[in-house]
Amino acid sequence: MVIDPNARRTDGESVRIAKDVLCAGAQTKICLPDGPEEVERALARRGARRPVLVGDDRALLRMVELLHRRRELADATLSVVPVGGSATVALAHSLGVPTDAVAAARTVLDGTARPRDLLVDESGGVVLGGLRIPSGLAPHGAHDRVPGDGQGAAAGPDGAAGADGHAPGPYGEGARGRDCGCDPCVHDRLRAEDGWDGRDGTGPPGHDREGPDREGDGREGDGHRPWWSPAARTARTALTLLSLPVIGLAGGARRPAHPPPQRLRIEADGVLLTDLDRPVERVSVSTAAPGGGLAEIVVHPHAAGGPLRARARAVTVSGPDFRYHADALIRGPVRSRTWTVLAEAWSLMLPHRP
Repeated sequence: MVIDPNARRTDGESVRIAKDVLCAGAQTKICLPDGPEEVERALARRGARRPVLVGDDRALLRMVELLHRRRELADATLSVVPVGGSATVALAHSLGVPTDAVAAARTVLDGTARPRDLLVDESGGVVLGGLRIPSGLAPHGAHDRVPGDGQGAAAGPDGAAGADGHAPGPYGEGARGRDCGCDPCVHDRLRAEDGWDGRDGTGPPGHDREGPDREGDGREGDGHRPWWSPAARTARTALTLLSLPVIGLAGGARRPAHPPPQRLRIEADGVLLTDLDRPVERVSVSTAAPGGGLAEIVVHPHAAGGPLRARARAVTVSGPDFRYHADALIRGPVRSRTWTVLAEAWSLMLPHRP
């Protein structure tokens, strides 16, 4: 059982429940990795054991991609206990995995392995559910931009940190450090060791209240206040609120501008669906049906008319730099990408059908 570090940080209670249920129902070896290298070592040494992941969609994607790269995906039936917010486990839920820790753990023990198709691209990236172009805005807590070389960094579509203020931890998405910029685990340790909770407006132990701060030199009597003082915190909160979407008089938040049409050349099994001279509003690609071995492509043209639909084993999209939202990640920018369907390339433990 591989327990993703982000799951341990975000919902330790669900992790404990899953561990107790699995350990009570089967012989289990627990792995607590601090990084992808340790996950790879654990999978390489698993022998005949079935890999079980406790984590969110990002952790699931990393494990599938890793096993695919090692050419071991077809022989490793995966089990998942989703841990995280509803947006961060939406992919697992869409695949049919229960999001309740007890139900998911019981599915690991008593479920049925069902084969699923996989979309893979020429860079080694995998898509379990589907992808869309343009990328648009990632779900809350699921911002990730992966450059064309396959190396990822947590960010929103504009390259900044996600809308939830999170940035990557040592392995995957973690909480951004508190106002003082320290690593969150430092504060957790300080709370445990020194009993500091920050409610009195002071800085954590070891932070000199009279020392220099970020905006001034922190000296008393010169008009500057330490950045952790209540007044400074209030000012920072006000600035944050001013950056939020404005609520109009008619109600509802001001929506972001609709993404402009894109000029893309799209081919399905070598057959041209649309070319650069016909801008498109959006494109979606997904596996048509589990085990079917085909991708379903839907192209919404910018001009009047209904969407173009096709099914194919491979789809190629090319054009000016574009990003795409694949499962829980935003990847790109790229100028060309080809996705190929691998029929029944992997198996996932799911509840018994009624």
